[in-house]
Parts: sequence; C-alpha cells; structure tokens
Amino acid sequence: MSRPSGAPERERPILGIGQLIAGLKGLLEQQVGQVLVAGEISNLHEARSGHAYFTLKDEDGQMRCALFRGNASRLRFNLENGLEVVAEAEVSIYPARGDIQLIVRSLEPRGVGALQLAFEQLRKRLQAAGLFDEERKRPIPTFPKRIGLVTSPTSAAVRDVLKVAAKRFPATPILISPTLVQGDEAPEQIARAIERLVDQPDIDVILVVRGGGSLEDLWAFNSKEVARAIGKSPIPIVTGVGHETDVTIADLIADVRSPTPSAAAMQALPDRESLSRLVGRDVHRLFGAMESEVEIARARVESLTEILRARSPQARVALARTRESRASAASSHAIRRMLDTRRRRFGELAARLDALSPLAVLGRGYALARRTTDERIVRRAADVAVGDELEVQLGEGAIGAVVTRLDGTD
Repeated sequence: MSRPSGAPERERPILGIGQLIAGLKGLLEQQVGQVLVAGEISNLHEARSGHAYFTLKDEDGQMRCALFRGNASRLRFNLENGLEVVAEAEVSIYPARGDIQLIVRSLEPRGVGALQLAFEQLRKRLQAAGLFDEERKRPIPTFPKRIGLVTSPTSAAVRDVLKVAAKRFPATPILISPTLVQGDEAPEQIARAIERLVDQPDIDVILVVRGGGSLEDLWAFNSKEVARAIGKSPIPIVTGVGHETDVTIADLIADVRSPTPSAAAMQALPDRESLSRLVGRDVHRLFGAMESEVEIARARVESLTEILRARSPQARVALARTRESRASAASSHAIRRMLDTRRRRFGELAARLDALSPLAVLGRGYALARRTTDERIVRRAADVAVGDELEVQLGEGAIGAVVTRLDGTD
C-alpha cells in the first residue's frame, strides 16, 4: 500500500522470529481460545514422561497435537492410531518450529463412550495375552478351609455374602479384606486387598464382590490393576460384581464368574442341607454294604471254621482212627480171603501131590527100593549087583534087603 501524500513516514519495527511467534501465539490464544476439534489420531508417540504427541487429521488437513501428562492420566481409554476422537483443545504455536498446534485438554472417542472404548481395549489386550482362556481357569475347592472376601465392609454385598454363608455352611470362616469399590482410588485398593488375602494361611478361595451400579460405578473392576491382581493370584477367585447383565474385566479373568454377590457365596460354599441328604443317603448305603460284607464274612468264617474243625488234631485223630479201623477191617477181611484162597490152593496142591506121591503108590502095594550106598532109586535090575544092600520103602514102614539074584539084566 502506498503511503498517503504528506503523511510522515513511520519507522516499522524489526521483530525477531521468537517475538513474532510469541505475538502470534498470544493472538491465537486470545482470539481463538478453546475449540472442539474432530479428527483421526495418527503418528502417535507416548513419551516416558507421560506426555502424548500425535496428529489429528481429516480429509482436508491435519494438525499437530500435544496432550500433557496431567490431562493424559485422566483419560479412561488408551490412545491408538486410527481412533476417531473429539478433542477439547487450545490453539497455540510451538515456538521451536513455529508450527501451529493444539494443546489438548481432554479427549472423547467419537461414536462410542470413553468407558466402553476403554473396556474393549483392555479386553482385547487381555484376551490376546490368554488371560481369558478356559485352560487357565482353576476349580473351586468343594470344602474350603477359609474364604477371603474382597469388598466394602459397609456394603450390601458383604451382608448378602454373610447371610448366604450363615445359611449354607456357617462352619467355614470368612476373612474380609476391606476396600473401596468405587472411585479413582478403588482399583489400587482392590488389588491390594486381593494381595493381602494371598499372604494369609488357609485361604482356599477368594470372593471379589460388589453390588449393582452404572458403568462408572463398576469401573474399578474394569481396571488393569484389578485384572493384574486377579491374574497373578495363586488362589482361585470367584467374582460377583453388579447384576446378572453386568460383565466386567474382573469377571472375564476370574476363575468363576457369578451374576451377584449372593451367587458368588453359593459358588464358594457347600450346601449344608444337600450335604446332609447326601450323607444320609451314603450312610444308608454304607450300612447296607456293611451288612452285606458282614454276611459274606460270616459265611466265610463258618466255612473256615468247618475247614479248621476238619483239620484240627482231634478231627485228624478221629479220622485216623476211622481209617485205621477201616484198614484193619479191610486187612482182616483180605487176610481171611487170602487164607481161604491159600487153603483151597493148598488143598488142591495137596490133593495133586498126594495123587502124585510115591507113598500113595506104595499104599496100593508097591515098594520103592534105594541103594543104601548112595540112596539112588533102583529102577531096573541093571542098577544093582548081587550083594548090594537095599532099603525097601513100603506103604507102611521099610525093610532092608540084600540082592541075591538078578533077573532081566540082559
């Protein structure tokens, strides 16, 4: 623009870059102030300091953004590239580069609530880590020695659990580990309450319970602190958070999820009445089995008694006597039979011998002559000589003779 005629020429100030940027920064902050800006997160960088730097972009442009640690810590969800958000921010300039940027005060996910988004983000991470797998779920002991209870000591939930316990199995002691169950401090307190019970002796199962409420009321049970404490617990955990339709991260990672605090107590404790019926039934069966075993044993004893009686010394002596008597009778009978047989045989042989005996022949008038010198029987006249002495055996008696004549010796 040309200077007006006759107007004195003003000397224009020469500004440094820093002065210019500072002036523009102040102008933007005063004239524009806070704005709501919608866009997609890209080029996300989360520094160790807790600050987050990213770009917000849409089809028509992009702008650098800074979210400092204090505001970042208040986010309920995690920043991700590609996430559509609405940012409440102040327009400013980054002096080192002279770039226009947004100083973000708060963020909300576009199209979905921040809490719901945070829930889905944490759920996906834990699921990818395998913390929801059924293989890692542990069974609840049937008869726990002691139960740990994580809840607010003044809540309706603790009264519900104790009421169920008193009716169901009052002999099981319950140790309460008190904690807040709502608010910003609740996640850390719940995690510490679980850890305290892990260090106690004889705790066989832990109940983590809270009554119903809104998503904000139950948010502590969707925190990574509580999820980490449940996942690390060496003791099985049963959750009963909210109502039946409420499902939290704590429910998904726990060993057993119950719809209500009362249901959680029922899961952890045996039913005294059912046990009484089962015990009665089993006792009846046991007595029946015992009676059957006693009858079997009695029959066995009787059988063994008979065997022992049969094998006793008295029975053996009696049996031996019986056998001896039978053997003696059999021997006597056998001897008599043998004697009778031998008598008959002897009679037969005697008769045969008698028939063949020379005496029998002699008895019929014949005589038997022997030489006295050698007792040889004289069968023919040639067997002797005149003058030989003979012994003549008659049917009755014997006589001596001398050979005086020989006939038929030719």
